[in-house]
Amino acid sequence: MTWSRQQIAARVARDIPDGAYVNLGIGMPTLVADHVPLGKQFILHTENGMLGMGRAATDEEIDPDLINAGKIHVTEEPGAAYFDHAESFGMIRGGHLSYCVIGAYQVSQDGDLANWRTTSPTAIPGVGGAMDLAVGTRHVFVAMDLFTRSGACKLVKSCDYPLTATRCVERVYSDHGVFEPGENGFRVLELADGLGIDELRDRSGLDLADAR
Repeated sequence: MTWSRQQIAARVARDIPDGAYVNLGIGMPTLVADHVPLGKQFILHTENGMLGMGRAATDEEIDPDLINAGKIHVTEEPGAAYFDHAESFGMIRGGHLSYCVIGAYQVSQDGDLANWRTTSPTAIPGVGGAMDLAVGTRHVFVAMDLFTRSGACKLVKSCDYPLTATRCVERVYSDHGVFEPGENGFRVLELADGLGIDELRDRSGLDLADAR
């Protein structure tokens, strides 16, 4: 059985240390804010100008002025600060964020990241803060589904899509398990319950090393 989006987000949150300054990308990575483990505190940063973001807002908590970069209404933690885009990207480019969690179209076994456009002529490029985050953050985690709707594996030997950054991805969290890029291919750190590594090797076409 594969993991749900919420389970992936919770698994990512387990590996982020207490007190880390973290940026969460649009989509699945945003859910990490809702799964901060008990006893941990993350200082969450958004490109649109907030430090100290909390989990997603519900019902009476919704403030129309409090949104993250994905336009989702969020809560604020005590001591939250607000600033313009220049200050926000200055924090990213200055190396002040410890972790970022972002999505991807492809991740290569060398840790290359492709997440801003595909090669489809009809695709709209999604240029945003990912390039800055990929090179300006100390630890880059990817959260994504392992396979596309057509069945292609997003972990690849070499990216076919335009690169966001090279050799930046430290770990990949997916619905099938947790993977780590390395010199000799991907290492399997954990698999979802009931999944076998041999079956995954056959389906992905990758020579996966079992590091569990």
